[in-house]
Amino acid sequence: MPEVLSPDQIAGYNENGYLVLENQVPADWIAKIRDEIARFETEAATMTTSNDRLDLEDSHTPQEPRLRRIKLPHTISDVVSELMYSDHILAPARDLIGPDLRLHTTKLNMKSASYGAAVEWHQDYAFYPHTNDDILAIGVLIDDMAPENGPLMVYPGSHKGPVFDHHVDGVFAGAMLPEENGLDPADAVQLIGPAGSISIHHGRIVHGSSLNTSDRARRILFYEMMAADAFPIMGS
Repeated sequence: MPEVLSPDQIAGYNENGYLVLENQVPADWIAKIRDEIARFETEAATMTTSNDRLDLEDSHTPQEPRLRRIKLPHTISDVVSELMYSDHILAPARDLIGPDLRLHTTKLNMKSASYGAAVEWHQDYAFYPHTNDDILAIGVLIDDMAPENGPLMVYPGSHKGPVFDHHVDGVFAGAMLPEENGLDPADAVQLIGPAGSISIHHGRIVHGSSLNTSDRARRILFYEMMAADAFPIMGS
């Protein structure tokens, strides 16, 4: 029996390749993660170039620190690690791909107010193919997410189709063009919701995001995982 998801939610995920659960993570957890982000922003203020912990925006300065990404935050933040092991995250994952899970990676992506860069359209599976596609990414919304924030966007049902070519002139570019692969831009859906919501998307779904044009930061903590019987191939 499912732990937290309804049959309709599971069926919707299987059909569309994504799910949004509003207010899944309690406010006290979100507050603690925001405190952790502030700690890393203080660290970024001492930096002039990115390192193995933090990616900086091109416009970053020590006086106005702008973080693009915190890398592998579960390894450098006890709060992020503890949330990862909680049922707020793992219960819906178990409902969708089974009880035996393996972590692939974590990242905390940030788009600065009025600046944060777009993310090109892509499929996660193109980066790390496995022997089956019981692969998903759980995104925790650290801030209220509205259309102007540059939210994650997906093409519903595209997880059922092919893994598209992510190469340009024979070189892996990590991106693809929806229009050139038969996808209509009008079909893309924005994954929005209040802070504390989570989005879940299938490893093969085509997704991306646009610029953050708002006056608010847009921050999402991603836990990417797969069923334990999905084995990496092609050197992934």
